[in-house]
Amino acid sequence: MNPAPRLLVASDMDGTLTTSETWRAVLQWVLTHRPTPAARRFVALRLPVVLLARLGLISKERFRGWWLAEEARLLRGLSAHDLTVMGEWVVEHHLWPARRAHVVDAMRAAHAAARAIDPTAELLLATGGYQPVGAAFAQKIGAQVALGTPLAMAGERATGDLAAPTQSGEEKARAVAGYANGRTLVAAFGDTLADVPLLALAQRAIAVAFLETVFLRVVSIPHSNAQDHPESPRKLVLSLI
Repeated sequence: MNPAPRLLVASDMDGTLTTSETWRAVLQWVLTHRPTPAARRFVALRLPVVLLARLGLISKERFRGWWLAEEARLLRGLSAHDLTVMGEWVVEHHLWPARRAHVVDAMRAAHAAARAIDPTAELLLATGGYQPVGAAFAQKIGAQVALGTPLAMAGERATGDLAAPTQSGEEKARAVAGYANGRTLVAAFGDTLADVPLLALAQRAIAVAFLETVFLRVVSIPHSNAQDHPESPRKLVLSLI
């Protein structure tokens, strides 16, 4: 008998598992712990772009990516330990208190179901946020793996740059697919159109849409292999939670 395949469950973070946003929380950490003149001027100097984003002239994902790249400059000179502490503070003070508990529960249930089939099944957190923040949130939810946007380091110090493009959209999906390396992604959770490439990798794609802060609607995305099997497209229709 062939051994059971290794299984994975993956989830986005901002907007999916928490209503808080990494880019806002990191700035709060900087203003609290490194209140330099550059930090205090950071928002004022970028207000034109902020206004364009609020008017919808720049997509939310594009704005987030730009902001995270700019904000990385405020982290220049921090040690690897400092970045770990920053990530833990951001999660403890902002992201975790604003968690969507029932979505976290649904994600954990999906992971438990995968482990009932394959005891080696892993829970993977994939986020466009900085890697230290993703790692800290992964610990909170019991994820074995965190894939976030890496910060460039020179020796033991942050350079103020990103080591790779912001891990959003196709970049996030490629990172997850690369980690999976042929293993089966049985479920994936996301909240925006930018998460569709990730959701399309999974057998069960769960899109979490927050509607007027009243309730969550969970809908389905066609499975990425549907075109290979047109006679039985992988599409789920899920009820409101």
